[in-house]
Amino acid sequence: MLESKFLKENIENIQRLMSIQALKHFETRNLGKLLRLSKIRQYEDGEQIIQEGDMDPWLYFLLSGKIRITKEGEEIGTISRKGEIFGEMRIIDDQSRSASVHAVGQTVCLAVDTSAGKRMDAADEKEARLDFLLLLYRIFAEYITARLRLTNEELVKAKRDAQKPASPQEADKAKSEADKPGTGKTAAGKAGSHKRYIESV
Repeated sequence: MLESKFLKENIENIQRLMSIQALKHFETRNLGKLLRLSKIRQYEDGEQIIQEGDMDPWLYFLLSGKIRITKEGEEIGTISRKGEIFGEMRIIDDQSRSASVHAVGQTVCLAVDTSAGKRMDAADEKEARLDFLLLLYRIFAEYITARLRLTNEELVKAKRDAQKPASPQEADKAKSEADKPGTGKTAAGKAGSHKRYIESV
């Protein structure tokens, strides 16, 4: 892994943050706070980003490349869209990491140190920390809302697809398969077996 120092609060870096979908609606003042707690991390193919069971404080935004998410050695998903957040569950519920994350090909992330305190000015540390936590939870809320909307749309589409009537060709094929002699799948046979199952329960 190659890692930058904590980023500087300047116009160029703020503009880069504003190109991330999850951050584009935030004020430059808040993005400046986020920058002071952030580093750029570059990973090679197969390199580990998050270890299942760890308690680290880092939140990630995918800037380029792709990541693979695994739990107990089984792949549960991949992410490749720029600006996607990952590692947020550990920050939200304060539990250990629920899954591992590895880079697929060369991958670049914005890593945010959510422990916050070390990088805040001493004079207004408490207020700055509260502001930062509010910023984090707003990011989470907007991001999770977007995910839920997408999930709702996919659910509606799946339900509509499931309710579509079969084409005449598909219906004829299903009927001919069910009525084949010797298969025990005739309509009468199905009704009888269904009845026996109900009676046995």
